[in-house]
Amino acid sequence: MSVTAPKSPGSPGEPGSPKSPGVITTAVPARLDRLPWSRWHWTVVIGLGTVWILDGLEVTVVGNIAGRLSEEGSGLPITSAQVTGAAAALYVAGACLGALFFGHMTDRFGRKKLFMVTLVVYLAATALTAVSFSTWWFFLFRFLTGFGIGGEYAAINSAIDELIPSKYRGRVDIVINGSFWLGAIGGSLLSIVALNTDIFPANVGWRLTFALGVVLGLVILLVRRNVPESPRWLLIHGREQEAERLVGEVEERVEAEQGRRLPSADREMTIHQRGSVGFGTIARTVFSHYRRRAVLGFSLFIGQAFLYNAITFGFGAILTTFYDVPTSDTGYYFAVIAAGNLLGPLLLGKLFDTVGRKIMISSTYLLSGVLLFGTAWLFGRGSLDEVTLTACWCVVLFFASAGASSAYLTVSEVFPMETRAMAIAFFYALGTAAGGISGPLIFAELTKSGVVGDTVLAFQIGASLMCAAGLVAAFLAVRAERRSLEDIAEPLSAKA
Repeated sequence: MSVTAPKSPGSPGEPGSPKSPGVITTAVPARLDRLPWSRWHWTVVIGLGTVWILDGLEVTVVGNIAGRLSEEGSGLPITSAQVTGAAAALYVAGACLGALFFGHMTDRFGRKKLFMVTLVVYLAATALTAVSFSTWWFFLFRFLTGFGIGGEYAAINSAIDELIPSKYRGRVDIVINGSFWLGAIGGSLLSIVALNTDIFPANVGWRLTFALGVVLGLVILLVRRNVPESPRWLLIHGREQEAERLVGEVEERVEAEQGRRLPSADREMTIHQRGSVGFGTIARTVFSHYRRRAVLGFSLFIGQAFLYNAITFGFGAILTTFYDVPTSDTGYYFAVIAAGNLLGPLLLGKLFDTVGRKIMISSTYLLSGVLLFGTAWLFGRGSLDEVTLTACWCVVLFFASAGASSAYLTVSEVFPMETRAMAIAFFYALGTAAGGISGPLIFAELTKSGVVGDTVLAFQIGASLMCAAGLVAAFLAVRAERRSLEDIAEPLSAKA
């Protein structure tokens, strides 16, 4: 690496020390991309990616306990519709605002600081949800829990994509975002035990589900301390010596593990170091220079956000309303559809790196949409019972889960590095606000009516949006497989 700007006396480039921006030539991005998979990469995946398991646990538990919370003796004066409607919408609203707030902070202050802060916010709010004593308290801390998880989406996805080699980036991102459903399986099974009044009193069991999430989060917090700052972020913000040191340490660990020397990086790039990027620059970059990619990101998030936030929060209500499934048994059905969601990314994830982004994104969205139309038709005819409806959902969500995960992958890799966290935050917030806030509210009203036609309409709306997003992806998706992030979108700091 060479630096062409003069350096002031002292120790510039050391962690946290101020430094005047210069012009540097570096091979750090290429060195990261040419790394073989190693134990160090597993540390990154476990430290950063496992938080989605907690998110899945949270969302599923709330969906499953809606009926119990509305029962006398739960300790909260709240209705099932308020849990799956208002509380769910507040959770998503918090996630949208948290994504925007922490997304800007992540681009400005670094990935590591923010993925530690956001997890602490998430854990504190979850713990306080467990001790809810009134409706307003429950609503407030559902909002703040969402605020923390929204920040996680921005900080974590940007860090993962900047640390994982390009050869594996697609499958890793898809599987990590899909791991939400491992938490959903755990939440479903946990709710079966927690809602059993023969084991726990009605006002205690649901609280313990949130408390367990806090315990798991604390374990993740300890692992996350070992995940480094993104060297790509360090380079641009005048801390190139720290970036070089971090990458050098990783290379030494990988060479010791592999028992051989790594090949030399075959590419360098020259960049202008800079401070934080303002909202104006981000907006001009995303919506002017990358207009087609902005349309793509918005479409993918609208489709998946409506489908998932509406159905995840409302599926338990469908089972109890139309099929008289006891509240304590809904967890079994959730576990089945969660398994379908988990298997989708696990089995299809590699194809996003081999077959390619465009084909896989468009096909997973279109297939899930078409299959959901079929499910709506069968439901409307009365051809499904609780078991066959769950089986249909399992198949639909096998494809939808991989597609939904690809939305996060797409917006985290198709925009310049300086805007990455904010771009993730913006599309997550905008798409989720449109589909994720309105979805639970609309779906709660449609399902509580007990009218089959209303629920069919909800299914059809979700299917239409998924199909529309799939068609947009067929034309606008970026062939980003196995390409460096700097090739997909040149950094704003790159020197011509």
